[in-house]
Amino acid sequence: MRPVLEFNMVDPRFVEEQDIISGLDNRTNLMDLNPREFESLITNLFEKMGLETRQTRPSRDGGVDCVAYDPRPIFGGKVVIQAKRYKNTVGVSAVRDLFGTVQNEGASKGILVTTSGFGRASFEFADHKPLELLDGSNLLYLLAEHAGVEAKIEAPDDWKDPSPVLGE
Repeated sequence: MRPVLEFNMVDPRFVEEQDIISGLDNRTNLMDLNPREFESLITNLFEKMGLETRQTRPSRDGGVDCVAYDPRPIFGGKVVIQAKRYKNTVGVSAVRDLFGTVQNEGASKGILVTTSGFGRASFEFADHKPLELLDGSNLLYLLAEHAGVEAKIEAPDDWKDPSPVLGE
């Protein structure tokens, strides 16, 4: 008998996500999306990659923009995803926060996706932990590979990253 993983797909944080991927074309600049659209895009992408996804509400989401479920026995599980539409390097504090969220949620993995990149301290902290750090170039690759979208990331000169306290 094949083992079956059952996930609780009911959570008051879940909201109906928009289908952003189908509206993208090859000229789309990801920095032109608003924060909710960017979170929906990330949710859409992970769904295209074969995961069951649920987007969370904009506020009081517990540091989770998307919850994804990998239904494979043994290797699968709950994945919490945080999306950061940033121009500058994402600080190690965001990676630490994600790790705390993974533990708090009882997730098997956490993924931090950004339009920018990560510094050495972030990679050192994530090393040997159930965390994946996906920078802008990896995001563009995954969009092309799984959604057939050749997007770009170009922040305007006057771009201001959100405050770490307020988040995105």
